[in-house]
Amino acid sequence: MPLRGAGATLRAMTHRDLSYDRFCDEVTVQTGRLREALAGADLQARVPTCPEWTLRDLAVHVGGATRWMNEIVRSRASAEVPDEAVPHFVGPTAEEGPKALDAWLAEGAEAAAEALREAGPGRKMWTWSWDQSSSFWARRLTQEVLVHRADACIAAGVPFAADAELASDAVDEWLEIVAYVQRVRPTDSAAELRGGGRTLHLHATDVAPGVRGEWLIELTETGFEVREEHVGDATVELRGPMTELMLAFYRRLPVTGDEVEVRGDRALLDFWLERATFG
Repeated sequence: MPLRGAGATLRAMTHRDLSYDRFCDEVTVQTGRLREALAGADLQARVPTCPEWTLRDLAVHVGGATRWMNEIVRSRASAEVPDEAVPHFVGPTAEEGPKALDAWLAEGAEAAAEALREAGPGRKMWTWSWDQSSSFWARRLTQEVLVHRADACIAAGVPFAADAELASDAVDEWLEIVAYVQRVRPTDSAAELRGGGRTLHLHATDVAPGVRGEWLIELTETGFEVREEHVGDATVELRGPMTELMLAFYRRLPVTGDEVEVRGDRALLDFWLERATFG
């Protein structure tokens, strides 16, 4: 799950935006829960959902990305900031031990949340996305840590649960990102997500009123459109509890298990999941 890349906005649905302050708070909350998942775990264990990483690699990625974003927000950057310009971008060495890594993660998250709060929503700055403002970074960093917390929990063998509002927003944001990549990167595999007459229906079975739990994704000749709509005859439907639905949509959970149910043309769902990625 990249923090850097490209992105776009889908607003065909009635969007129940989480507040900027909520995202600022969640930067530290989700990082704290990530740290809990790492506590006592074997940091050399491989992460099944990011097989090129160990748990320690995952932690270093999150901590470095947090500091990179912090520097962009803090400096009100007008262009991308190189890694070498980010203070303390490189985490502590393995020899310094888990406590040093934990402290580095905590300090980075606190600094990033403070920078975001000081900037306030809508403050103009560079991002790689459709939204050139601090609001983009507050949301993006929250979702980055949320999904990598899931990766850490899977690798460490501990339970993972996501707040329904955050998980729902994670699905929204990922659809926005994929749509933008489709437009601005014609050679990306996301460009293949088109072709009329096919629909995917995502259905969370456990959300409370006021939380989006359904998405109808319609492939068109020019891309895809998304609506908040319940249908009974989609080409394929993916359904299950909100946390598990989000994890499956992010390819963190196999769609062949008992946690989620697939109804209809599984090949279309596989086609989507294989191509809805970037970076």
